[in-house]
Amino acid sequence: MYLIGPGQQRGHVLLVAGDAAVSRRAVRLAPSANVAALGMVPASVLLGSELPTDMVCLDGVCDPNTVLVRLRGAAVTAGPLFVYLSGRLTAGRRGRGLFLALAGTARAAVRYTAVPWDWVVGELRARPAGSTRVLVDLVADKEAWSLLQEWGGLPGLPGGVVIGVVGPPGFAAGSGAVSGYTRQWIEQLRRGPVRPSDVQLHALAAGAAGLPPGALVLPTARELDMGSGPSPQRQPGLQGADRRGGWRDGGGPAAPPAGGVPGGDPVGDPRPYIHALATGGRHSEAAALAGAWEEHVRQLYGFSSPEAVQWVEIRADLARMAGDFPLATGLWMGACRVRLAGQRATAPEVHAAAAGALYCWSQVTDRASAVESGPELVAMLGALPALDPRYLRLAQARLDALRGPALPHAVPT
Repeated sequence: MYLIGPGQQRGHVLLVAGDAAVSRRAVRLAPSANVAALGMVPASVLLGSELPTDMVCLDGVCDPNTVLVRLRGAAVTAGPLFVYLSGRLTAGRRGRGLFLALAGTARAAVRYTAVPWDWVVGELRARPAGSTRVLVDLVADKEAWSLLQEWGGLPGLPGGVVIGVVGPPGFAAGSGAVSGYTRQWIEQLRRGPVRPSDVQLHALAAGAAGLPPGALVLPTARELDMGSGPSPQRQPGLQGADRRGGWRDGGGPAAPPAGGVPGGDPVGDPRPYIHALATGGRHSEAAALAGAWEEHVRQLYGFSSPEAVQWVEIRADLARMAGDFPLATGLWMGACRVRLAGQRATAPEVHAAAAGALYCWSQVTDRASAVESGPELVAMLGALPALDPRYLRLAQARLDALRGPALPHAVPT
């Protein structure tokens, strides 16, 4: 929910459909379909506020000044503001600035027929912190994509104000229908009864939208580092799951890193929400959300960072809860390898990851899968001389039995 001051009486939602992204006569992104679908969601639900809320939908607009007037009207609203922009992102001639193309935007006259991104920044920059969310579902053309790669994202607004995705040239975001990212937003909003925070919606939608490798997911790591104020990436620590399935609450052996979640709402710690999804049987959604958060943390801290490996451990425990023991085994072994590269072999976190891998491997009933991962597990356990020696004996005994004529039903003792 947005932070609302005592004198703020109404909220505002502005939905803008730009030009469709078309390639080889196929519609790659249909912003009109996106806006129409979002327009069916109650404005108060989109905004995440119980205040009376106005909604304005712009579709088929050709004049950028019409959009500017609506942006200005939205920017001066006293209450919380939700702006949605969907369409084709293009660049000015000679790479001068980014623009949201409108219906009828001419390549030779982008400056006069499209909405400059600078207008969005200029109108919204002065709004109170925490009162504004800009959600984007865009596809960039070649010229715009080059600028995005050069600049590292959409410039101008603090990290966490703008969230969403920008697909690369040629990416089919929806093939003429509602795009995958926007569709996931709507589906999660309709699930109820409790509305997730915007950052949770964003991470879940990005994880389930089928984005291509390299797609720009906002906010970027650079934007998070540049953000000011008590933004969520500086608040909750990220902690892993224990080896048998418990979710650490801050008192477990792993020390919480100082940060690690991407920008969004002040209550942006996603772990309780992910755990609730998993315990409610919504395992694929929990896994998608955890994967999206892991990717954010990797971008921010690095592939082998403690923050990232804790998300690998969370994903491992989610796989265990879903009954996917081969995946859980592989994730726990991967976490153990990463921890071994940066920690002592005697560290409790290393031993916990190894024990988690052994436990999940012992539950794998498919013989071929267990035989395939068994040697790596045995080698890993053997590289931990301070680990309880019974773990290595159990693993080696089961692997020997698996290689024999019959598949054991339990870990040999």
